[in-house]
Amino acid sequence: MKPDSVKHIGIIGLGMIGDSMAVLTTGHGYKTTCIARRAEMIPEYKKTYDNYFRQMIDQGLMPENQTSVCEKFLKYTLDIGEIADCEIIFECVTEKLDLKYEILAQIEATCPNVKAICSVSSSFTPDMMAEKMTKYKDRLIVTHPFNPAHMVPFFELCGGKDTAPGVLEFAKEVLESLDRKPVILKKPTPGFIGNRLQFALWREALNLVESGICEPRDVDTCLNYSFCPRYTSIGMYEHFDNGGLNLNIMTCNTVFPTLSNIDSAPAAITDRIARGDLGARAESKTGFYDWNGVDMKAYQERVNAPYWKFINWDLPKEDQ
Repeated sequence: MKPDSVKHIGIIGLGMIGDSMAVLTTGHGYKTTCIARRAEMIPEYKKTYDNYFRQMIDQGLMPENQTSVCEKFLKYTLDIGEIADCEIIFECVTEKLDLKYEILAQIEATCPNVKAICSVSSSFTPDMMAEKMTKYKDRLIVTHPFNPAHMVPFFELCGGKDTAPGVLEFAKEVLESLDRKPVILKKPTPGFIGNRLQFALWREALNLVESGICEPRDVDTCLNYSFCPRYTSIGMYEHFDNGGLNLNIMTCNTVFPTLSNIDSAPAAITDRIARGDLGARAESKTGFYDWNGVDMKAYQERVNAPYWKFINWDLPKEDQ
């Protein structure tokens, strides 16, 4: 249910996250204004917006006319003054601290009604970004999504030392009205929850390969066909509680001492970078795998497959 207090959502900074957020907000019937930095890019942003809706329509999740219905709630502009009345603003600009300082200063100068300034930063804490703010540092929080934000429901929220009471809860309420699954961290930490878990697993995956225990494909096969599918319907704490902590402690004490504890990227990554083997988007199209000749459309379909089930929105209708 949409909060009555939110009439207008602002999005600053388009691209992967900003475009996806616009799909999410207009797909729930929120008036949304997107602030672009370059006029010549707006047609590309709109093309991406249309393509996201086309994908959902092709999956049978929306009627054929849904793009035209939702785009009535959408506006692109270069003028930040157009979001002066917004109650919530999602700041989605590139991960450069000086640029975020600039945008936050513009918000402070322009948007007196804003109740929550939600940065989608994946690395900067609210305290870092608020350093040069003078008026609304008490309204600044991080709302970190996973890409694409309109498909992956999870958001992790955290405030800073100056965040006012109620700001995180207000942002959480808005995100829940967008059918997201937000959680509030008790305090900021690098990588928040999701990336800390993902990179702890990645560190050990690298260790298994570097130690000669298995090949990259073996790790991926393990993830595809062992415990990862389980965690789409139950949680890790649920799983180990159900199994019994008396069994868990024995495995912890046996396995923990053997796990990798490196604190920087290993040779498995740095050597490949030095060779130019940067992954699927590299000129060589090589990384841990050889991506030459891979059907990337089919690969993207596999990427999206687990998330279609989460798109069950109360969509705006033609007459709204």
